Amino acid sequence: MIENHGIPMVGRMIHSLDGSTYVIPYDARTNQCIYSVGRNYLNGLLLKESENYDNVERYFNHKLVEANLKNGSLTFIKTTSKENITVNADLIIGADGAFSAVRKAMMKQPLFDYSQQYIEHGYLELCIPADENGGFQMPPNYLHIWPRGTFMMIALPNQDCSWTVTLFMPFTNFKELDSQEKLLEFFEKYFPDSVQLIGQKKLMEDFFAGSPSPLVSVKCRPYNVDDKALIIGDAAHAIVPFYGQGMNAGFEDCTLLDQLLQKYNDDLSFVLKEFSDMRWKNTYAISDLAMYNYIEMRDLVTRPSYRIRKAFDDLMFWAFPNFWVPLYNSVTFTTMPYSQCVENRRWQNKVLFSIIIAFMVCTTFGWFYSRN
Repeated sequence: MIENHGIPMVGRMIHSLDGSTYVIPYDARTNQCIYSVGRNYLNGLLLKESENYDNVERYFNHKLVEANLKNGSLTFIKTTSKENITVNADLIIGADGAFSAVRKAMMKQPLFDYSQQYIEHGYLELCIPADENGGFQMPPNYLHIWPRGTFMMIALPNQDCSWTVTLFMPFTNFKELDSQEKLLEFFEKYFPDSVQLIGQKKLMEDFFAGSPSPLVSVKCRPYNVDDKALIIGDAAHAIVPFYGQGMNAGFEDCTLLDQLLQKYNDDLSFVLKEFSDMRWKNTYAISDLAMYNYIEMRDLVTRPSYRIRKAFDDLMFWAFPNFWVPLYNSVTFTTMPYSQCVENRRWQNKVLFSIIIAFMVCTTFGWFYSRN
């Protein structure tokens, strides 16, 4: 159902400064793709699915204001009436986002490690509308990227043939664009082909209608308090969006939790501890990968060294598909743990370095041999 609704994207389409484009496929060997799926659609789908379970109750407009995780007591405020409601639970699972109230309560526990990092870049959403015939203005089966070194713009296709455009840029750059003239000059210099796609008037309206939002990354551990409470998703491991794995990582949490509940016959004293022990290395890994991928998307994709490495990885993947899986493919198209993906990349780097050294040595010996 989700795949039928989503729009497949088979690679990145890079927009150069001169307006020309070229494609970097995600998987040149098997043509696997990622999907552009609207968050509102997915949220609605999950809510509708929950209605099929009689033991699931849904309460809207309730905000968690206090939690005693040791005894399972939760106090909510009903936002429509300001009424306080206290409930008790045998197990509390906090899936309440990057600024989790459940995690905040966990931070009072001893030996709880926590760190957060805001990057110096913010993001602002714009929109490319459908064309006059109601179709796409750009080829829809790609993630479109305008990489510009220290900043970038991306565009994702929507079902109505519009595009969700996101500008990622240092906050200092956003502050400099304080007039329509400066904004138009900036876009005509760095994203010239996008001005006509968005439209000058719409660009002005959308840009100045809001302000750039910050991007935060959260690392913490453990994810449980005894057998009483657990955090999952962004509450446990909020990451920057540049690998497109934030929601997938949350779904992986659910899959692992379900597997452990079956393994230990719902014995939470084993389930929650093992969940924390198994999960944190992988969530730390995808957090670091997401940070790196921002550099790759806004800068490295334009460099010859990146294209050479990509070509080498693709060649090795063609020749040895069970032995050499490129980093992006292993993260995006397999269930390989994120930490294992990172370890694989490290030994691949060592192999590549050894090949380069061997080539240089052989070339040097060949040169001396030919001279003698």
